[in-house]
Amino acid sequence: MTEQRAISVMVVDDHPMWRDGVARDLAEHGFDVRASAPDADSAVRIAKTVAPEVVLMDLNLGETSGVEATRQITAALPSTRVLVLSASGEHSDVLEAVKAGASGYLVKSASAPELVDAVRRTAAGDPVFTAGLAGLVLGEYRRMADAPAADGDPPPRLTERETDVLRHVAKGMTARQIAEKLVISHRTVENHVQSTLRKLQLHNRVELARYAIEHGLDRE
Repeated sequence: MTEQRAISVMVVDDHPMWRDGVARDLAEHGFDVRASAPDADSAVRIAKTVAPEVVLMDLNLGETSGVEATRQITAALPSTRVLVLSASGEHSDVLEAVKAGASGYLVKSASAPELVDAVRRTAAGDPVFTAGLAGLVLGEYRRMADAPAADGDPPPRLTERETDVLRHVAKGMTARQIAEKLVISHRTVENHVQSTLRKLQLHNRVELARYAIEHGLDRE
């Protein structure tokens, strides 16, 4: 059997013991821990060099916040996903992180198995949130979608199957759940998701869910 490729990660936190502990736990679970960083500026600089698949990002990093680091990393490295790992569960922090490009948000009270699973799911492209926070994010997107919209260019045309997949993404379903629902393969779902992301010029499933909600697909 072919050995599974290790997911590359980077850990950003201003507390050395916490940072080193998370990096050690992930390494013990088979992740390729490429780097760590103690602050936002070094996180952005190092991320551009090592290009990890997933960055575990704390928010409270001193002078420059983890939100700004998330914004810069996702802008410079579209294929890198940021999973926030923060002590704060404040709704404003969650929304700011997601708006900056974070793919998910986990509070530090999460268990080691929850963290490992969250990193794997983030690498696979799934939005991952501590219980209760996903509903907050989707609720905010619905509120934004209900606001008056300015006229703009018409949206790109999606195929019927891409629209089906997008509709289920908006409902918070994972790729595997969508595959079971539509009776297609997991790989086919991923192909449709990636195609839709390219057409809509979006970066991750969180942005994709926002687009779908803004266009009312979650209510169909």
